[in-house]
Amino acid sequence: MIGAAAHEDDLTRVELRWVEKKIEYWIRFGHTTGEQILDRNRRIVSFRPGAVFAFVRWAANDYGTVISRIDIVRTVAPGNAYQTLPFVRPGGEILLKLQSWPKVEDVLRHVDAVEALGVDPAEADPDHWRHVAHWMNAGETPRPYTTERHQAWLRRREIGQ
Repeated sequence: MIGAAAHEDDLTRVELRWVEKKIEYWIRFGHTTGEQILDRNRRIVSFRPGAVFAFVRWAANDYGTVISRIDIVRTVAPGNAYQTLPFVRPGGEILLKLQSWPKVEDVLRHVDAVEALGVDPAEADPDHWRHVAHWMNAGETPRPYTTERHQAWLRRREIGQ
């Protein structure tokens, strides 16, 4: 399940579920380092410290949707502070947190646009995901991610900022 480069205690684990027309918890993007199948409806995926992933949760009952949510999370190393999030152990740094299906769809379209640039959303500037969250929570349209912004992020990351 776990590569030799990662210690099991360092990993962040996300429980995914799928029950047709009732529960869908899935990863939209991110690079997993392992997977454990619990049963036909549940599995756990693992991420190394510093990984960024999008976690989508949707659930319904007999009367309709009860939750639609997307979280974009950066995992943290052991001993670092983190925010808790259901089904994510131990938690992580929440870069984006939005609820309601229209907002979730808007974020998914934004992720598609980042991918259309040829950029892996898991490698995009984490500040951009914060920007998207703030603007969408304010009811405004966030600025699109650009190749120039991505190149600036890569340069900043290279020098350690």
